[in-house]
Amino acid sequence: MGKLSASYHDFDTLDGALRKSMFELFEQYFDAVRLQQFLHDLESKTVIILLRDNDGNLQGFSTLEVIYFETDDGPAVAIFSGDTIIRHQHWGEHQLTDAWCYFAGQIKKQHPDIPLYWFLVVKGHRTYRLLPAFTRKFYPNYKEKTPPKLQEIADQLATEKFGDAYLPAAGVLHFPQSKGHLRAEWAELSNKVKAKPHVAFFLEANPGYASGDELVCLTELCEKNMRFVSRTAFLEGMDSCRDGVTFDRVSPDSATL
Repeated sequence: MGKLSASYHDFDTLDGALRKSMFELFEQYFDAVRLQQFLHDLESKTVIILLRDNDGNLQGFSTLEVIYFETDDGPAVAIFSGDTIIRHQHWGEHQLTDAWCYFAGQIKKQHPDIPLYWFLVVKGHRTYRLLPAFTRKFYPNYKEKTPPKLQEIADQLATEKFGDAYLPAAGVLHFPQSKGHLRAEWAELSNKVKAKPHVAFFLEANPGYASGDELVCLTELCEKNMRFVSRTAFLEGMDSCRDGVTFDRVSPDSATL
């Protein structure tokens, strides 16, 4: 299938055929998804990362929203991860994650003196396992309780974005009707996978994942908290020196790519 490449876009640069292709790819892996809801969520995002093969075929994407908010300690920024999927033949490849980390580095460069968080709501164990792969400290996890200040931030972001669907005591989103959950063939887990510590924790913390519940997660994005696999692209984003990747700065007043 050849090497994959990532590119940055906003909603208006995606034509109708491409939006439909994105939905069709997403629908291959998730059940209970609806085109109008998918497009509504897509339109609200700050940036959309597309992953294509050498023939230009769509192989994956990730949608991101930059959120500016206030905490008791002052201003902060969060990157909210929306719909994300990579065709399973390309699982394990790094181009999409590199592009994601580079973008995060760009946001950190714009706001070096205030905290930058990754705000993630997790539908499945594979996505949850990105947290320990990319960062050293993330929450919730099986090793330690979430620090009160970070829990307050997670509660604030989840409540502001999802309202009553967020259940603070459980730390999950629960909707009267699923807004998308893994299809059965992708949700099934072997006993070996279930026994992995991070997977076992996710299954315990979000027992309703198979019917659409989502675990609310938070981690700080900064050099000292990022592992090598993510830190390199993050720092390149901060240095704005990566070949072949260009886009205008995203600010509260402008989300032009």
